[in-house]
Amino acid sequence: MFARIWRRFVRTRIWGMDIHPSAVIADSALIDRTFPKGVHIAARAVIGEQAVVLTHDIATRVWQHTYIGEGATLGARAIVLPGLKVGKGAVVLPGSVVTEDVPDGATVRGNPGKLIAPSSYAA
Repeated sequence: MFARIWRRFVRTRIWGMDIHPSAVIADSALIDRTFPKGVHIAARAVIGEQAVVLTHDIATRVWQHTYIGEGATLGARAIVLPGLKVGKGAVVLPGSVVTEDVPDGATVRGNPGKLIAPSSYAA
């Protein structure tokens, strides 16, 4: 319990990540620390085991803001590339690699991630 609280404190207060208090992040998830102010995780978002949220690509020297929307879910070992937005209520299935923005309420799977269920999110 203390370790989880400490991790949240370090991510938000020391590194400056924008993580809503109601977001759930698995202990083994990797949230990019190269550009920590570029991480934005909204309310009730769930980041699964060993999921990766990136804000940089060192090969192209790109540092961009990455957004995980309200109520969005990233499955285990899902990867979100830098500069992308996962919309409100969207689901990224386990092992998927998000290579383009995901609309609100959409479901994505595969590598590269493909839309398999259209948006049905009612805001």
